[in-house]
Amino acid sequence: MSKTTESGSPHPLDISLGSRIRLRRRELGFSQEQLEIAQALKCGIVDIVGDLDQSKGGEPFSRHMASLSEPGAAELLDAYASISSPKHRRAILNLAKQLAEGKATELLAVNE
Repeated sequence: MSKTTESGSPHPLDISLGSRIRLRRRELGFSQEQLEIAQALKCGIVDIVGDLDQSKGGEPFSRHMASLSEPGAAELLDAYASISSPKHRRAILNLAKQLAEGKATELLAVNE
């Protein structure tokens, strides 16, 4: 199934599939050595592949899947989802945006 683009880089489908497998593997605490794909992940192939073969809107999806594979991203999302207050969720989102833009140094200096 491995494909490459004309430039020789991995096909977006392969990148997205790899990201989904990595997320599910980490959720279950499996190392790459322990992995037997769908059987080990206790899910069906469709759970891993989903609609990845459809080109409509694939780029944003691939970008989000790649972001979720960053260290700590799944834990951050779990923590965010457990916050019941919309005001607190908004505050976390605003802080994350400021940190991403490099504008939060003033906020961090005040709290030290």
